[in-house]
Amino acid sequence: MAKATWGGKTIAESDDTIVVEGNQYFPADSVNKDYLKPSSHTTQCPWKGTAHYYHLDVGGMQNDNAAWYYPAPNPAASEIKDYVAFWKGVRVEA
Repeated sequence: MAKATWGGKTIAESDDTIVVEGNQYFPADSVNKDYLKPSSHTTQCPWKGTAHYYHLDVGGMQNDNAAWYYPAPNPAASEIKDYVAFWKGVRVEA
């Protein structure tokens, strides 16, 4: 079971993650949406496509652009469509 925590709270937990480039990607339904806030930030990956981001908001603490996902990945990364990954101090244990 993989688990993502930040600010003393569990952000995501799943037995069905996908590991890509060392990152655990969590299915969207395993992520606690109460902690996600929309971000307009995007980045481009040559083989995965355009990543979109969320801010994390836990108990009044905000971690900007700490989660990302691919709503329309390139064909080579189609398996991670809408899966969510974390960074910027989010602890992910597999």
